[in-house]
Amino acid sequence: MLTTYYTVKMAGSHEILIQKSRFITYVDRAESEEEAQAFIQSIKKKHYDATHNCSAYMIGDNDEIQKANDDGEPGGTAGVPMLEVLKKRELKNTVVVVTRYFGGIKLGAGGLIRAYSSATSEGIDAVGVVKRTLMQVVYATYDYTHHGKIENAIQTSPYKQKEANYLEQVEMGIYVESGKKEEFVEWMTNLTNGEAKFRTGDVEYLEKLI
Repeated sequence: MLTTYYTVKMAGSHEILIQKSRFITYVDRAESEEEAQAFIQSIKKKHYDATHNCSAYMIGDNDEIQKANDDGEPGGTAGVPMLEVLKKRELKNTVVVVTRYFGGIKLGAGGLIRAYSSATSEGIDAVGVVKRTLMQVVYATYDYTHHGKIENAIQTSPYKQKEANYLEQVEMGIYVESGKKEEFVEWMTNLTNGEAKFRTGDVEYLEKLI
């Protein structure tokens, strides 16, 4: 598992008009090539009457799967420029489809490359990009007398609260950066005068909009 990586925040779409042609960009996450292809086919079905439905995706921790499809546009003028945007933005497990409705004005090879690049980049900007950081969830249990102090301390710390369970004592789940559990335990132990007890939860990715 990667310690950190970038991907799109969510599925979404964005439309731009270039020389009377409509370019509609659809973006989503895809954890496998099958997911990416299913997304592409769903857009093709939705826009069966479009002039072109060009696509690109990058899948895998090390970008093992990279595909681009011009869908009838001149070779190398659509899918490849779209893929290059994904590479430049360092977006992993991301699929993009740009649907074009031809408006009657030919753009030429250079114009097409710029159009599909712009459509992809603006579509990504519209849905947003997140940085995903691998985190260890650590649960700390302590008396209620420490709770206010801990909540305040977390706000200015490198840690982020996941949840809190209010039982006989407070059990707070905290996101701790991978490899920094001991540092966190020491920090929390000092805050609670050695009274906190700890248990380890799951490893999860924490997302931050950039």
